[in-house]
Amino acid sequence: MKIKLYNKIDKLGLDHLAGYEIGEDLNNEDGIMVRSANLFEVEFPKELKAIARAGAGVNNIPIEECSKQGIAVFNTPGANANAVKELTLCALFLSSRGVIKGNAWAKTVEENYSKAIEKGKSQFVGPEIYGKKLGVIGLGAIGANVANAALALGMDVYGYDPYISVKAAWSLNRAVKYVANLNELFKEVDYITVHVPSLDSTRGFINKNTIATMKDNVRILNFARGDLINEKDMIEALNTGKVAAYVTDFGSVELNKCENAIVLPHLGASTPESEENCAVMAAKELREYLETGNITNSVNLPSISEPWTSKHRICIIHKNVPNMLAQFATLIGQKSINIENMYNKAKDEYAYTVIDTNDHVEVSDFEKIDNVVRVRLINR
Repeated sequence: MKIKLYNKIDKLGLDHLAGYEIGEDLNNEDGIMVRSANLFEVEFPKELKAIARAGAGVNNIPIEECSKQGIAVFNTPGANANAVKELTLCALFLSSRGVIKGNAWAKTVEENYSKAIEKGKSQFVGPEIYGKKLGVIGLGAIGANVANAALALGMDVYGYDPYISVKAAWSLNRAVKYVANLNELFKEVDYITVHVPSLDSTRGFINKNTIATMKDNVRILNFARGDLINEKDMIEALNTGKVAAYVTDFGSVELNKCENAIVLPHLGASTPESEENCAVMAAKELREYLETGNITNSVNLPSISEPWTSKHRICIIHKNVPNMLAQFATLIGQKSINIENMYNKAKDEYAYTVIDTNDHVEVSDFEKIDNVVRVRLINR
């Protein structure tokens, strides 16, 4: 197996790909590992079977094109959750107290330092977060961790997530007030932190109209994706004072000019621990798929993780349309092949079928079936 690297990947992750050929200058690679590199202009070789993103966001990967070519795309949800949670907590304090401005001003004082500091510090006064209301939008691995931590700091926490998973729900402290309507959250809270993916339904959802429904002097944190916020509207709200502070990992020249915007250089997952966690998880997902066909944390294909005890495993990526399983079964019956196990799951437009057998199989027979995208045979 050949694994091409498009970014530097932590050694602990690469150690999980021992025995593979790994490098930045490979051709005809079986897999790709990437962090932030843009793959939209990359022409993928026909041998490419999978892309593993060492991180949660996949907006640098052409998901639709990968699906059409039968390339599984993996990410690592939760691997950087603690790192982003800690930076979000830091942002809570930075948004309230005049730490950034106070530090910059203190560095300019050169004469009568102690007296000048005591005289000037009042311009950097800010409220405590204890007892204030925090709205957490998105209760996945990061959002749930932030909500629980904020409770421990004495905040009154409101949570919103119409798609919350059972796992996330179990991890959420029962003291979090779950709200079913975003407008209710906007009207109640003093602080808002955003932890949702960038989708057609979420891009720009913090805008002039939604900001108007919020409390005056609200403080907003964004460590998810920059395009969730309408930047023009945010700048206007900062300039008028409607939004008291905006702390984000996704800045611009225009946003940097705003006095009450605190812009960080995309530091959310920039910890050694996070980079290790993401690299290890991505490598394990990639190796498992290449060697067994099992899928965990794919963004474009369904999850299947089943034991494999036969000699051969047929892995079929196909369109999620009627009669596909019947066609597979008919073909297998015509070839007098005995099925040891058969698994099938679907995700949106695509489905994935795994067939285990001890009999010889011709991949080309399955490739001739309409709506089959890709067929792969793995042998023990």
